[in-house]
Amino acid sequence: MQPILLKTDVLFFVLLAAAAVYAWHARRHEHLRAPWRQVARQPLGMAAAVVLAAYVLIALLDSLHFRAAPAAAGQGGGAYSRDINSVFDVLVAPLRDGVERTYSAPFAAEAYAKEIVELADGSNSRAYPRLEHGGAHLRDPASERGPDIAARLIGGILIGVALALAVGAAVVTACARKAHAPWTATALAMLRGDGQVPWRAILGTVLVLALLLGCGIELAPYYHVFGTDQVGNDVLYQALKSIRTGLLIGTLTTLVMLPFAIVLGLVAGYFGGWVDDAIQYLYTTLSSIPGVLLVAASALMLEIYMSRHADSYASLAARADLRLLALCLILGVTTWTGLCRYLRGEALKLRAVDFIEAARAFGVSHGKILTRHILPNIMHIVMISIVLDFSGLVLAEAVLTYIDIGVDPSMDSWGNMINGARLELAREPVVWWSLCAAFVLMFALVLAANIFADAVRDAFDPRLRDME
Repeated sequence: MQPILLKTDVLFFVLLAAAAVYAWHARRHEHLRAPWRQVARQPLGMAAAVVLAAYVLIALLDSLHFRAAPAAAGQGGGAYSRDINSVFDVLVAPLRDGVERTYSAPFAAEAYAKEIVELADGSNSRAYPRLEHGGAHLRDPASERGPDIAARLIGGILIGVALALAVGAAVVTACARKAHAPWTATALAMLRGDGQVPWRAILGTVLVLALLLGCGIELAPYYHVFGTDQVGNDVLYQALKSIRTGLLIGTLTTLVMLPFAIVLGLVAGYFGGWVDDAIQYLYTTLSSIPGVLLVAASALMLEIYMSRHADSYASLAARADLRLLALCLILGVTTWTGLCRYLRGEALKLRAVDFIEAARAFGVSHGKILTRHILPNIMHIVMISIVLDFSGLVLAEAVLTYIDIGVDPSMDSWGNMINGARLELAREPVVWWSLCAAFVLMFALVLAANIFADAVRDAFDPRLRDME
């Protein structure tokens, strides 16, 4: 097995490392730790954080890429397959490998449309052929499918409850050791909702996710839970693989956007004069250009570049990864202006307060004033902007891919799923499950991000803290 690092993988790991460093830094400083403690006291915010953590875990597993050696080459040679897989692909191998001929409905054992099949007597007839993987273990789907699905759902519920109990026991054990309290008393206190951390909301969300995981473990290897698409690929697999794309769009774009917005916003507001005029002219001009046109032009230039350097991008995964990175870059370049304008206004207000004037009087350099006095006082705006813009960027990917200027068509994304399903809604019978699967997972991610953003805004906004 040969590990592979795509460009977006590296940036995603850098973001996770930066988040870990920030968590370590915030833990050592009370003025940063206090707002996060307030976030941790909000039940809805912590439930949303658990959902976001589940999405991040899937994206992390899907970012650990490798090439496997073919069986023949593994015996005597050092050649590796050109196909790039991930750890997530290995974990959900039944979904990835369960490819049918064409459409099949959710939990179906037969194809969605009639085909000409050969009967036992040699004659031909139009019928619904059996699927190769979905419901293949059933002898008579008409009579066995319902009881089999019910039995597997019960088994999945039991697995989910067992997983949730294991997680709950681990959490209670950790809290009991930290508080030096008996295990039983700690568990009862969590069930009653005592304490500042809303453990009932957290563990309740874990239970829901564990039940979904348990039912998936029991059902997905035997049925296509969300059906298959036009070429027979499992729709649930596509929807789960699209999580990485959505998270990368939301996070990497923020990584590109923040330096422009913070540096230019603070410099414009603090220095004023011709510096402020130049920066205002820059972001006003950029804001006047339609972002869709910039994305379309960048996508066209990238296609020309890759066609001229085809040898460097022989792999479909490498081509799709480069296009995803380019989309993140261009979205970041076109979305920093709003935050920059807001930070400029805050810097204009802060430069006139007494402690900034005192620092100037004592001869403190402009760089130290910006980094030590102004920047910490506008970080709440940056934090709020990050979490609020995340959901908008996830939706932007779906819209841009829908009009064919987003991610590469070979990459799994919710936008590609919606784009592929739009024409199927007009056929008879209607193929609705691809659109439904993309909607459900994207809706859950955006809803969790918005709820968590509200909790962060309430905790970090000084005006709201002063009202409490």
